[in-house]
Amino acid sequence: MEKEIGKVTHYFDKAMVAVIKVSDKLKVGDTVKFAHALGEFTQQISSMQVDHKNIDSVKAGDEVAIKVDQATHESAKVFKIE
Repeated sequence: MEKEIGKVTHYFDKAMVAVIKVSDKLKVGDTVKFAHALGEFTQQISSMQVDHKNIDSVKAGDEVAIKVDQATHESAKVFKIE
């Protein structure tokens, strides 16, 4: 089951980091899917940062930086896989 939990607001291609504005809880270990016009991919979150500090979880309204396995794009939708 998938639930939309956010949108990519920034993508840093050289670092392969996506900044996501989340609309629900998200934690390290969760599996997410990034979907955009050119495709989609699924990955498990191995680390997250807020203000360059490692964290374990975020809540609705937070912006979080996540290292991604594949290229994504700004405005890509992010879904949590249950």
